[in-house]
Amino acid sequence: MQAYLHFGGAFCGESGGPMQTVKTECKESPLWWQERGLIYTASGYGTRIPSRYMVKWLGRWRRVYICHISNSGTAYIGTWHKPLATVDLA
Repeated sequence: MQAYLHFGGAFCGESGGPMQTVKTECKESPLWWQERGLIYTASGYGTRIPSRYMVKWLGRWRRVYICHISNSGTAYIGTWHKPLATVDLA
């Protein structure tokens, strides 16, 4: 699997700045509750919901998190207060 990391932009705290896209490796690595078909929150909404995917960045595998507040979610790596990059899984 491949993933694209997007650095910069409004979600990452740099509105109006230049964006950079980097292609990287991606793997499926579900957590125990995902393997059992459970969800992270009762409503399905949240700002830091762990996904079943991990991407490789700077030699480390990092968990992809989802910020899901309304009808659509944004995948990212980093912390909610300081996201490093948004993620597109391909």
